[in-house]
Amino acid sequence: MPQELPGFYYDAEKNRYFPIKGPIPGTSRSSSTAAQKPISKQPTRATNSSLTGATTSKLLQARELRGNVFSLSKGKCNFKEEFQKRLISQPVVWRYEATNQTGDITLEQIELNVQTPEGQFRTDVLLTGSVNGFFSLFEVGNVGQHAHDTVKFIPSCVWPRIKDNKTESSKAPEHIWRLNKASILMPSSVSCIKLFGKHPSCATDGGSVRHALITSLGSETTGGSIYALNLDNPLDIGPNFSIIRRSTMHLVASFKCTVWTADFCTNPSQAVIGTNLGAAMVDMETGMASWVCRSKSDILAQQVIHSGNVVLCGFRNGAIVTVDVRKRQRGCSSRAGRRHRIPYSRLQRNDRVTNEQWFELKANIWPSHTTFMPSSISCLQSLQLYDQYFLASSMDGTVKLYDHRLTTRGAVQSYEGHVNSHTRIQLGVDQSERFVMSGGEDCKLRIWSIRSGELVFEDKFSNSVPSAVCWRTQRSMGPQIEGKIHEEFDLGQRHSWEAWIGTQEGLFRMNWS
Repeated sequence: MPQELPGFYYDAEKNRYFPIKGPIPGTSRSSSTAAQKPISKQPTRATNSSLTGATTSKLLQARELRGNVFSLSKGKCNFKEEFQKRLISQPVVWRYEATNQTGDITLEQIELNVQTPEGQFRTDVLLTGSVNGFFSLFEVGNVGQHAHDTVKFIPSCVWPRIKDNKTESSKAPEHIWRLNKASILMPSSVSCIKLFGKHPSCATDGGSVRHALITSLGSETTGGSIYALNLDNPLDIGPNFSIIRRSTMHLVASFKCTVWTADFCTNPSQAVIGTNLGAAMVDMETGMASWVCRSKSDILAQQVIHSGNVVLCGFRNGAIVTVDVRKRQRGCSSRAGRRHRIPYSRLQRNDRVTNEQWFELKANIWPSHTTFMPSSISCLQSLQLYDQYFLASSMDGTVKLYDHRLTTRGAVQSYEGHVNSHTRIQLGVDQSERFVMSGGEDCKLRIWSIRSGELVFEDKFSNSVPSAVCWRTQRSMGPQIEGKIHEEFDLGQRHSWEAWIGTQEGLFRMNWS
């Protein structure tokens, strides 16, 4: 076992030490020691209307008197960070009528070129997947009115409930439009929607998204499937539009297993799926699959990280394992690498009904990067601007931030207040990677500061679980230099924050106007 050196981490693949550097996610500081030690836990009380007692006027006064760094009751604070927390704690939430059971499993928002009889437009499109098996496309704005055979959905304000000056002055967001032929019934529940090119690390051609994949879960009679959505060409929503055309959306492969999750690799021709049998690489052009991990524990969450050579796999038994996907067998072989016996953590052994001390899998893994959460993994979310960090949530209400280089040392940050016992609930990270959002089984939506762990928003505006969330991406931002994006989120740019929330009750839109 390599010796631990303060300020360095050991890379087993390259057989050498590297210095630990880079800021903790959510801050523009470049402290060399920031990643070496966890941030001290702060009180996580929600601050919807008052940020730990610091009103906007007090923050402005403190900045005028003491500069950008000043002291509050909780310690030294940065003015920009505190002001952004103040803004994010005051959203306006809108519900789109008659959208129930539309996007209660997964949501993704993209910007597309749309061809209509009146011409070509650039517009936002919302992709939704539901437990009842419907996959739908919604146009956000006014382009949908030019299409044939559409249904319009109108927003109504649901939070804040008490109409004050802020609510009355808030401008209602755009309508959303659904084409009747832009909604299809899958063979079973939609389990995942993923975009290629959404994040700065893999964005091309100005950051546009050109490919999407959709997976169906499977049922008692059929296995899960994976579909490809081709967005290379403008989406023609004329009278002959149909999403099930092969040039737009087609079946890539079907499997004799449950497909829980999926993610694109570094190019859109390859994806990795998580199933009840393990993980497999899928050629999106031929449909051929090759197993990279075999396990008796279901893989419920996945996230491709770094250069695409490894994938994080979150298991039903609470394990988070790093699988190297570069060395894999051809064809759907059961031999997916070396056999490993991974010991359960002490907490896992105490909580398990059986006396099992370890679980077995076959894969090319990085054993030193394996960690456990207290319950089944619900979601994994890798950060893009700080690619060594990832967020993980489990089905006991635990949400944590990990440094992939120091996984065995435990979490870097924890986020208190989340409520979950058995539901797959998405984590949503805003594009500046300062805030993470998630719904809970108590039907409340929560937003935390990634850096400090503070709970900056907590409220209930739906009577069903907000299980699907996604933040709206910025238009025409293109690839970003690491850390540079933070400078673009200035104090007055609250309009750049916008999020979508999916529940069985309907689609919700959260903005900061």
